[in-house]
Amino acid sequence: MPFVPKKQAFNAHINEVVIGVGEKATTIGGQNVLPFHTFDAEIKNAPKIGVELTDLGMAEYTMPGMQAFYAGCESVVDMAKKAETMEGASFICLHFEGADPNGLNKSVEECVELAKAVAEAVTMPIVIMGCKNIDKDTELFNKIADALQGKNILVLSARDENYKQVGASVALACGHKVGAESAVDINLAKQLNTVMTQLGVSGQSIVMNVGSAAAGYGYEYVASTLDRIKDAALKQADGMLQMPIMTPVSADTWGVKEAVMPEADMPEWGNQEERGIEMEITTAAAVLAGGSDAVILRHPASVKTISEMIAALM
Repeated sequence: MPFVPKKQAFNAHINEVVIGVGEKATTIGGQNVLPFHTFDAEIKNAPKIGVELTDLGMAEYTMPGMQAFYAGCESVVDMAKKAETMEGASFICLHFEGADPNGLNKSVEECVELAKAVAEAVTMPIVIMGCKNIDKDTELFNKIADALQGKNILVLSARDENYKQVGASVALACGHKVGAESAVDINLAKQLNTVMTQLGVSGQSIVMNVGSAAAGYGYEYVASTLDRIKDAALKQADGMLQMPIMTPVSADTWGVKEAVMPEADMPEWGNQEERGIEMEITTAAAVLAGGSDAVILRHPASVKTISEMIAALM
């Protein structure tokens, strides 16, 4: 007798969250099967890829492949326009590293002006990342959300320390989407989603950022967390874990030694840029297979490769 596999589609599903406006608005989530299990049921929305652009501009893009792609760009706005043409990209992530009080300490006003300029220059959805300083990010997110009303942006991220301020200003007052950031723990992720919905933020306005790590750097904790969240969301129909997941892969992978160590110092490791690309691709593929609904990448080669992987598996 021929083997007929039993299909495993679930009555529960991941929430659909729409970011952006117009023809290039994109939907994250919506599936009722495990990642890439197209043999169980049709997956409504394929995973999405965002392109990270730091507010520090071309100074941070030292790899030859990145410099070649952004050749001629004199500002972050120019880079954003170019990023829109990147094969496989669905949204732009504007990362305000320069706002860090322990770094360049760029003013909130300067950051808001940059966000407005990028939003006016591109038609792709915009995701905003801060500098990881709670006080600075809270003020920054509030001001950017107000300045970009009507753009339906996603702000990453509200955390346990500031979810009330960020949730109220970003989602409730301005109608944007908000990220719920926790530290690689299913219980913390669920708790944050719960208190944000109690605040009044709709589950269709929340995207989870459950934490990440570059492959080989404690990634097993990320893998187990993703697995447990997707199981709870689909198999157990846990409504507080059915928000889609977005993982900022580039922020981790381009900071580990494999990506930053010059070839001159470690010739046996091979080309530095290739190492960084491989680390970014490996980590992105892993989090997507684990259940992330969107990833944020930096290198054009990584974006192209991961988009081809997604297309092949869909």
